[in-house]
Amino acid sequence: MITVSGERAGGVVVSFVLGHGEDPVAALAARGWSVTAVAAEGVLGDLTLRYAVQPRPAEGHPASPVRASGPGLTPRQRSTVVPHQRVAAYAVVVADDRLLLTRLAQGTGAEGRWNLPGGGLEPAESPADGVVREVAEETGQVVDEVRLVEVMSQHWVGRSARGLEDYHAVRLLHVARCERPTTPVVHDVGGSTSDARWVPLAELDAVPVVASVPVALRAVGLAQGDHGWSQS
Repeated sequence: MITVSGERAGGVVVSFVLGHGEDPVAALAARGWSVTAVAAEGVLGDLTLRYAVQPRPAEGHPASPVRASGPGLTPRQRSTVVPHQRVAAYAVVVADDRLLLTRLAQGTGAEGRWNLPGGGLEPAESPADGVVREVAEETGQVVDEVRLVEVMSQHWVGRSARGLEDYHAVRLLHVARCERPTTPVVHDVGGSTSDARWVPLAELDAVPVVASVPVALRAVGLAQGDHGWSQS
């Protein structure tokens, strides 16, 4: 279960269980709040997404969650697909003006593209612990000071290489510190990561990345300019 909690100075003003396929920001916007992500607390199966809220409509988000649709399914097939929700945690890790990235392996559906280090949470694992573990497994780097900066929610119903899907991806995007960066090493051989690198921010525009990477970079205060990414 994922609980969404919106708080103002003086106490909690709204709290609800996130429905399958819902975007937490859109759900809060439908209740009349603009929000800032504060924390993802608890463990997988009992997570609370906390937001600071202000009483005005959130710009750039739909007024209410919209059920996603995908290709190749009849109405009857859609009604029989078993919903699946995956909660994953990722981190923006920058050291010496370089961003830590992982290359997605064959079979991931985005092979060859680059992602932030991270992945699905294990049972009873907190998001921060998941970030530390995934970064170590995928890159060999040690990180700390893990802090939530954004939550991405994507709902997709359709046919994929895995068959018929009603898939809700909740991506918890963090920032983390790597005090002693080393040459990346992929320890989780045979998994979703085929390579790991420190990529200079100035060269990032030339790297094919997944959609969550620029969202996370902007959330931590990096801006895209004529000479790549830099602190805004």
